[in-house]
Amino acid sequence: MLGVIDLPTYLAGLVLIVLLPGPNSLYVLSVAARRGVRTGYTAAAGVWCGDTVLMTLSAAGVASLLQANAVLFGIVKYAGAGYLTWLAIGMLRAARAMWRARRDPVAESAETEPVAGERPFRRALVISLFNPKAILFFVAFFVQFVDPGYAYPALSFVVLGAFAQLASVLYLTALIFSGTRLATAFRQRKRLSAGATTAAGALFLGFAVKLTLASA
Repeated sequence: MLGVIDLPTYLAGLVLIVLLPGPNSLYVLSVAARRGVRTGYTAAAGVWCGDTVLMTLSAAGVASLLQANAVLFGIVKYAGAGYLTWLAIGMLRAARAMWRARRDPVAESAETEPVAGERPFRRALVISLFNPKAILFFVAFFVQFVDPGYAYPALSFVVLGAFAQLASVLYLTALIFSGTRLATAFRQRKRLSAGATTAAGALFLGFAVKLTLASA
């Protein structure tokens, strides 16, 4: 089909890959839990746009450039790790404030306010784009299911990318609506909210370390 081979195997692998937790999905879940469904979808749109850009760059051969140029790969890698660290520090600072103020009604009402200056779409987009391993992944995974004899391989990439985005839409939608249910629990249990925010910050630090240690 349009140069795509072994589609069932591709779809099975895609489901497993999409279900693996990453900074993008964790951020969307966090936004939905704090600010509701509409804002959750705003963050998810940033992820989808970022993934589309990465898929396009992969098809255009940027992955080969990153593999061949260690300096360029390092620049993108450390910039991405630095951004994830910055996000993690912000989450941990918010968690510390929650732990200190969990018995304070005034602080409790302040926690429900949106984070000043937060732009969920832009933040999710940047998280997606500053991940050179994602570009390399798209090529390494997609190329296994493209017929080398097909005359229009770019079209095959489009088909594979469309399935990937559909899987992402379904998965992030599930996370967004799960996040709104979590928000209710968080409002009722301040200790749970503070603990979840602490865990999210720690996970983002882990993502940053993992990206720093990544190699082309």
